[in-house]
Amino acid sequence: MSLSLESTTNIPQISLIPAIRQPIVDASPNDIDLYEVLGISRNASKAEVKKAYHKAALSSHPDKVNESERASAEIKFKSVSKAYEILSDDDKRELYNAQGMSAFEAGNRGGMDADVDLEDLLAQMFGMGGGMGGMNGGGPRAPGPRKPRKGEDEEHPYNVTLEELYKGKTTKFASKKNVICSLCKGKGGKEKSKPKECVACHGRGMQQGLKSVGPGLVTQETVICRSCKGTGNIYRDKDRCKKCKGERVVEEKKVLEIYIPRGSKEGDKLVLEGEADQLPDQEPGSIIFSLVETEHSTFRRAGPDLSAEVHISLSEALCGFSRTLVKHLDGRGIHVKHPQKSGGPLKPRSVIKVPGEGMPIKKSDLRGDLYLIINVDFPDSNWLKQHSRIEKLKELLPEPANPVEAETVDEVEYVENADIESFGAADDGEQWEDEDEEDGGGQTQCAQQ
Repeated sequence: MSLSLESTTNIPQISLIPAIRQPIVDASPNDIDLYEVLGISRNASKAEVKKAYHKAALSSHPDKVNESERASAEIKFKSVSKAYEILSDDDKRELYNAQGMSAFEAGNRGGMDADVDLEDLLAQMFGMGGGMGGMNGGGPRAPGPRKPRKGEDEEHPYNVTLEELYKGKTTKFASKKNVICSLCKGKGGKEKSKPKECVACHGRGMQQGLKSVGPGLVTQETVICRSCKGTGNIYRDKDRCKKCKGERVVEEKKVLEIYIPRGSKEGDKLVLEGEADQLPDQEPGSIIFSLVETEHSTFRRAGPDLSAEVHISLSEALCGFSRTLVKHLDGRGIHVKHPQKSGGPLKPRSVIKVPGEGMPIKKSDLRGDLYLIINVDFPDSNWLKQHSRIEKLKELLPEPANPVEAETVDEVEYVENADIESFGAADDGEQWEDEDEEDGGGQTQCAQQ
């Protein structure tokens, strides 16, 4: 599946082709010791087999482990389930003891199907449905048709500007995805034609493989058969569907639309239900876009609030002002009237709060607040050259602070506009050297006795 967003600028195409895991190496069925899988002896009773399975199933169930360990836990759980399915049946156990796992290969359906349903196994053993959640009071699984498995969701980042999050946005994009072939209804073959069993997987659609989980440590896993792509059957070339060429799905173009609500934030997810690739006997997954907010040149966001740095002149800081300080995300100018207050000039890094001019809050008419951080721009060095005006300015400004008192006072010279980065630069780590050492070659000689 692939997506391309429609806009006034060219946006690169996004590839959404799901990867299919392939087996690392085929594992021989005869290498599997079902008694060892359950941790029991070969002469264990049926009650001991059931008890061992109960314990192993609980400890290895995918819902009981961390997300990172879930894949390996599911493989182990299936192996435990397969061991119980065979060893709990007298006929199958006798067959296994005589011939090993080879008795359940190559068309012999005495073994458990590779596509085992975990919920059915738990319902048979423990009388519960819905996975491990049934242990909290769930009853047996209700009869009726099994719900189709859901395909994988496809998640992708989607960059949005702060303006788009403020105003909201609707975007259309062209989608190319796989849909079930309408001619063969997802079979892959012509009408009335019959497929033959896949030789590679013996009709199971899955193969056993070994997966490395650490240095010198491997585990068994079940992977999709590469030959039949999980169907268990293969059509001859002449019997394949003319439309899908036996692939069971065809590519279809569709225009989809996503809406970004006003006030959305980074990390929000936009879900298009059922719009991922289709596969026969599966409920299609969803396309999920995760919003990524790009940095703005003026505004910073914290929850529903916004902040921006604005500049005013020294005269405005002292005398007040009434003007537009900033252009908002929707293009409006934010005009602030700040009259001069007696003894109250605006100091550098002062903050003005404008209620209700922050980000919209989703699903409401409320908004956050806007915080304006004041920077005072001082005039250039040559702005006032007449000495008489300087004296008048002194009369208007407050008196200087009380002078520092000291017994001895030195009048020093200074450098204007010094760089603070040079502070501490004189300490270059050099150590004091003796002048005699510099003159005499640096080595001391013993005097002759």
